[in-house]
Amino acid sequence: MHDPHHHLPQDNRQEVRRVLWLTLWLNLLVMGLKATIGFLTGSLSLQADALHSFTDSANNILGLFANRFSSPTPDRDHPYGHQKFEAIGALGIGMFLGIACFEILKGAIAKLIEGQGEITIGLGELSWLVVVLGINIFVTFYERNVGQRVGSAILLADAKHTMSDVWVTILVLFGLLGIWQARVWDIPQLQWLDVFLAFPVAALVFRSAWEVLTDNLPWLVDEMAIAPEAIHKQVMTVPGVLNCHDIASRGLLGRQVFIEMHLVAIAEDVATAHAISEQVEKHLEAVFAPARVTVHIEPKAYESAHIGFDGTSSSHP
Repeated sequence: MHDPHHHLPQDNRQEVRRVLWLTLWLNLLVMGLKATIGFLTGSLSLQADALHSFTDSANNILGLFANRFSSPTPDRDHPYGHQKFEAIGALGIGMFLGIACFEILKGAIAKLIEGQGEITIGLGELSWLVVVLGINIFVTFYERNVGQRVGSAILLADAKHTMSDVWVTILVLFGLLGIWQARVWDIPQLQWLDVFLAFPVAALVFRSAWEVLTDNLPWLVDEMAIAPEAIHKQVMTVPGVLNCHDIASRGLLGRQVFIEMHLVAIAEDVATAHAISEQVEKHLEAVFAPARVTVHIEPKAYESAHIGFDGTSSSHP
């Protein structure tokens, strides 16, 4: 008998939680600095950026909640584990981003209609923004590295969001540099840079939201995780397999996948057929790890040419 837990993904929630707590405090610091400088200078693009950073902090809190419930270990109520809680958390991030995008656009359009107020920006405020940019860059690469190493959807989604925050901050910084120089060059029209920059900021926020949604929806709606042809190819390498068909897979490759199929084995008795199916399970669990594989043994007469559920058929008779 093989260990029933070897097909489960490793539980890295404690490490994810540590990263989320650290980045939460850093994001709160970033948000506070941007909001303070934004209100002191009257910069709309910086206030919008602070709102974007607020969603970073909200995402960390959301991530901590999702992390609390997303154990890969099955229980009575959740026999397939709880990992989709993390995908739901990531979708929440997408929702926050959508709200932020709407608020930024609303503020920018209002300024276009009502007119732009005077923006006062000095070297001190610009220096603080460079510090903020440094913190954002650190958070992005730290979260991305840990997220890739432990395979955490929430950390990767959050790193993607913080990366958009980096570009937003760079954009806003350039705009404020232009406004700072407007007095030196005596070009008051440069004051409008702030409002116009709010639009590309909103576009970057929307792009982040779209990416987070498209990364996590397939997992939640049980989209095919592995092409049935790829699974069929692996199964046919196991000695004693005559045919496999009706292959289905779901989950996220690299995180955890669930594979099921019907198998026809070259065996005259149930014990031999079972032994072959066990070999198939072990082989697939090794190739597509972490995976949970269910094999349904059928008699020779049930042999089928349909590999998957889309009319794909094997070259075998």
